Amino acid sequence: MSNQSEFDKVGVPMKNIKKKSKQRRMVLTVLLVIIFALPIWVYWGNISIQTTQISINSEKIPESFKGFKIVQVSDLHNTEFGQNQSKLLRKVGDASPNIIVVTGDLIDSNNIDVEKAMDFITGAVRIAPVYYVTGNHEARTDKYVKLEEEMTRAGVIILKDKVITLGHDGDFIQLLGLDDPDFTMKGDTHGESAVMIDTKLKSMQIGNGQYTILLSHRPELFDVYVSNRMDLILSGHAHGGQIRLPFIGGLVAPNQGFFPTYSEGVYEKKQTKMVVSRGLGNSIIPVRINNRPELVVITLASQQN
Repeated sequence: MSNQSEFDKVGVPMKNIKKKSKQRRMVLTVLLVIIFALPIWVYWGNISIQTTQISINSEKIPESFKGFKIVQVSDLHNTEFGQNQSKLLRKVGDASPNIIVVTGDLIDSNNIDVEKAMDFITGAVRIAPVYYVTGNHEARTDKYVKLEEEMTRAGVIILKDKVITLGHDGDFIQLLGLDDPDFTMKGDTHGESAVMIDTKLKSMQIGNGQYTILLSHRPELFDVYVSNRMDLILSGHAHGGQIRLPFIGGLVAPNQGFFPTYSEGVYEKKQTKMVVSRGLGNSIIPVRINNRPELVVITLASQQN
């Protein structure tokens, strides 16, 4: 006959009770760790800038442009990274760029701060030449006029449906910039934006077989860029899908809806490549999840013999 002390009052072995109690404590500990760690992880994932290095190869890139670096800043939305944007500017400077491009939504139309936007601009122009195109948030506010005036005085080259030639050690490529469609029309019920952008690109003086880089806020118009034979597009707007799900990708993006096709990284079709930055700030949805703010560094690589 077994010793009664080894059983509880209903005859369950005490060692089973102790085992279940230990398991419950372990589960509780794990839950507490998740509860306390998750907010810290989410907070860190919204303030810690990730630098993404991307190499772009093309036979059209002149040999002298091999190693030419472009830092892309997108969708800052007036977010601060250090006093006077010191942390962001340090990251930009560490990349030693030949040029800096801003692909829209430097400000946020829900909380406009021109002075804060200029904190970044005045620091950036000391590092490298800055080229800028607008986003939909610039189109939503009349305060953009003041921002544009201040950026121009600071030396920023604003590409409003414009193409310029970039020279480097005797060779040349073309840099194009598109104003955001929202400056011309509000809404896009029947694909009017695509038609308008297609018309603009066809009217721009693009030619001579030079390598073309297009700055345009909207990645959802990729097929239009491809049909106009752009070589490289630098874009943003999608915020990385805001929430990034493992093995799936971005959850939702403006003008693309749920599970967007173009949320981050490099996309390629025919002769065209597009880099979509996850951006740095937030707008309507105030929190990113599994989606750190991103600074993109593009290095051109020639395939010429």
